[in-house]
Amino acid sequence: MSLLVEILEHNQEFVQEKQYDQYRTTKFPDKKLVILSCMDTRLTYLLPQAMNLKNGDSKIIKNAGAIVSHPFDSVMRSLVVAIYELGAREVCVVGHHGCGMGGIRPDETMEKMMDRGISEDTLDTLERAGIDLKHWLRGFDSVEESVKQSVEVIRQHPLIPEGIPVHGLVIDPETGKLDVVATGYEAEK
Repeated sequence: MSLLVEILEHNQEFVQEKQYDQYRTTKFPDKKLVILSCMDTRLTYLLPQAMNLKNGDSKIIKNAGAIVSHPFDSVMRSLVVAIYELGAREVCVVGHHGCGMGGIRPDETMEKMMDRGISEDTLDTLERAGIDLKHWLRGFDSVEESVKQSVEVIRQHPLIPEGIPVHGLVIDPETGKLDVVATGYEAEK
């Protein structure tokens, strides 16, 4: 059975049995919080539990490495929408120890692309079009420094209003322990 068929069969049962009732909430985050976190599967349930968050408490944006890679990327757009349209009043960037982005090597990733059928000509065309794939695919050496950099991009963004605390945290994906690397309350002073 294919994964999609499995998902759809489960979904039919989920809807028929009204299992969705326990997840009902509004689109507005109850705790007025928006989180940028890594897409690591270990954080799916661990992060909300470690932060005492229930369904509906926060908006959670996920990407590879919890990185704001450009001041006008989709992550920043989501943060801006969460603040202006959904009522978020605080931002947390949460990276984690053992993140795959800490070990990513752009050259190796590009080799994997070619192994899976992406032609070298395609990669060259993108480079000629001004897309620096090695820069775009790069990771980081220190999760703490990466979180601090993302926090600063958010804090300095011209569309983020004054008075929005932007915090930086690193979570241990084994235990859920959170370490603060930047607190937004200090930045407000």
